[in-house]
Amino acid sequence: MTCVKPAGGAPRYATVMQLPLQITFRGIAHSPAIEATIREKAAKLEHYFERIISCRVVVELPARHKSNGRPFTVHVDMKVPGGEIAVTRDQDEDLPVALHKAFDAARRRLEDHVRVQRGDVKRHAS
Repeated sequence: MTCVKPAGGAPRYATVMQLPLQITFRGIAHSPAIEATIREKAAKLEHYFERIISCRVVVELPARHKSNGRPFTVHVDMKVPGGEIAVTRDQDEDLPVALHKAFDAARRRLEDHVRVQRGDVKRHAS
């Protein structure tokens, strides 16, 4: 996704991914604000690697006992040339924090994938 800033408006993100971003909510009502946050965070991932083929995000609120709280689970699954990057982060009762943790972990794994693709990481003989 690329950022397009219209005059006097908020930035909009145009997709560059080969397949559109898929966002799924399970056990939680659809929220346009959360969807916009997810789209923004997914767009930022393309700053680290432009050739992301697809990205799927699942935000889930599993059924838990009320005394233990209800942590959110966020799954980020990206397909990239040469592999797939899957991240699951859960056990955070604050959805923005859970999203931040999941996308931060996805960014780190994407950076590691890019380093391997460029040959910056030595491969050991097996």
